[in-house]
Amino acid sequence: MTPTFALVGAAGYIAPRHMRAIKDTGGKLLAAYDPNDSVGVIDSLFPAASFFTHFELFDEYLAGLRQAGNGVDYIGVCSPNFMHRAHISHALRCGATAICEKPLVLDPADLDQLEMVEKETGQQLNTILQLRLHPSIIALRQKVQSDTSTQKYDVDLGYFTSRGSWYHSSWKGMPQHSGGIASNIGIHFFDMLNYVFGGLEEMVVHHRDENAAAGYLEFSRARVRWILSIDRAHLPSCTPEGQTTYRSITMGGEEIEFSGGFTDLHTASYQGVLNGQGFGLAEARPSVELASRIRTAPITPNKGEAHPDLGHILAQG
Repeated sequence: MTPTFALVGAAGYIAPRHMRAIKDTGGKLLAAYDPNDSVGVIDSLFPAASFFTHFELFDEYLAGLRQAGNGVDYIGVCSPNFMHRAHISHALRCGATAICEKPLVLDPADLDQLEMVEKETGQQLNTILQLRLHPSIIALRQKVQSDTSTQKYDVDLGYFTSRGSWYHSSWKGMPQHSGGIASNIGIHFFDMLNYVFGGLEEMVVHHRDENAAAGYLEFSRARVRWILSIDRAHLPSCTPEGQTTYRSITMGGEEIEFSGGFTDLHTASYQGVLNGQGFGLAEARPSVELASRIRTAPITPNKGEAHPDLGHILAQG
């Protein structure tokens, strides 16, 4: 039987990946909602899908499907981060399984609220933690788990992804809506670090502003110096000419190659949900809690080792 879907947030950057995942896993998109009507991408994937710019009408349409015995099986959530909890709750109360883009929520307390809604409705939520499905990360985790020594690995993580001035004029540039750099840009890396290297033991924030953040994390199996930036001026000097994004993870000074293999990870995530192997509240909690702490922690530049690229960022002023 063909699984049926609805989608909340159809006009954003990430929504096409969800639509493609629905298509590639054999699903059918019945309805989509977004207050912005720039959603022409739907035509190439699900031209018969109903579309709404008013949430009330979208909700009414879904209710009509339920009353007719044809309620959607899954609802994808690609709305702005601060709306995730409300839209996940709506999906669960519609009798659907929720599939939410990361970060699942911004406030750890919202995780407890969603757990209550899961119990109330008997439905489940899932979140996209695609790096857990990347072949290089899977291999790295296996390597760490097979190492029976007690050593802690020395890891450097840098992610530089240039954004224009539009970013700060959108909800993404508003920390109360996006969660800031840590949640909006770094959440999947923080999840990956916890997934590979175990529980968090120490956290230090060396720098935090609207364009960049950096700090030190110690997990049960690794000491991590990390840095995130959306400022083009912060790109490392080794960035190839014309390239606006640079990511690097080294362990023991050796680069971990994971630049490729991202294309189909949303499809793999959706397939996991359809197979009953999605990532839920328990998997999402460590990174949500960590990102929340990074947003509010005091800046302590002289505690713990700083990422080697932090000096370049600070020099930009």
